[in-house]
Amino acid sequence: MSMRKNFDLSAYLVIGPENTNGRPAARTIAEAVRAGFTFVQIRSKTAEARELIELTRAAAEVIAAQEKSERVALVVNDRLDVALAARDAGVKVDGVHVGQSDIPPETCRKYLGEDAVVGLSARTSALIDYVRACDTSCIDYFGAGPLHATATKPDAGRDAAGHVVTRSLAELSGLHRASPLPVVVGGGVKECDLPALRETGVEGFFVVSAVASAAHPFAAADALVRAWRAPR
Repeated sequence: MSMRKNFDLSAYLVIGPENTNGRPAARTIAEAVRAGFTFVQIRSKTAEARELIELTRAAAEVIAAQEKSERVALVVNDRLDVALAARDAGVKVDGVHVGQSDIPPETCRKYLGEDAVVGLSARTSALIDYVRACDTSCIDYFGAGPLHATATKPDAGRDAAGHVVTRSLAELSGLHRASPLPVVVGGGVKECDLPALRETGVEGFFVVSAVASAAHPFAAADALVRAWRAPR
């Protein structure tokens, strides 16, 4: 089955080599997947293309080692070139995730094909306008936030004056109601946020440092997955 028809946003890890306090990123990915994370995005603003290709390969290998290649999606942030090069090298890459100022989703779809997963993120208010007015046929899910200010993406959700604009649960509920596609929310998300976040109706949460920078990544990932899946 195509991953495009089968992905699960509920527990989404965003990770790059700068997020792991010097530990191998692939090891952290393996621990998160073992704990029940369902989606992995490779994202780095500092790594060169070859390093990103190798990290994508390593991520695909640790997911495959747990026999979860058909259940855990693997995408690359922004770098369509990295996703294509990794695929060309035989790596199972399911798609890309882009922002509204990155490579257009329709271009990603053109080069990655109909079975690829293409995600799009933007400020929540912009997304609400976008989903009401635009053709979303080449996009598979939306990323929204930030829920809180976050050091891993300090420019996220800033207004024209440079102030961080976080997103209320009411806004996220509105986005969920307006969106024809599933929504994953991040930006400083913590375990204690998850019950209320799930009540908004969004399909999942994403984290970076809460797992990648944790002293014990498996335990941190396990606690997040349990909190999201806990009975309402």
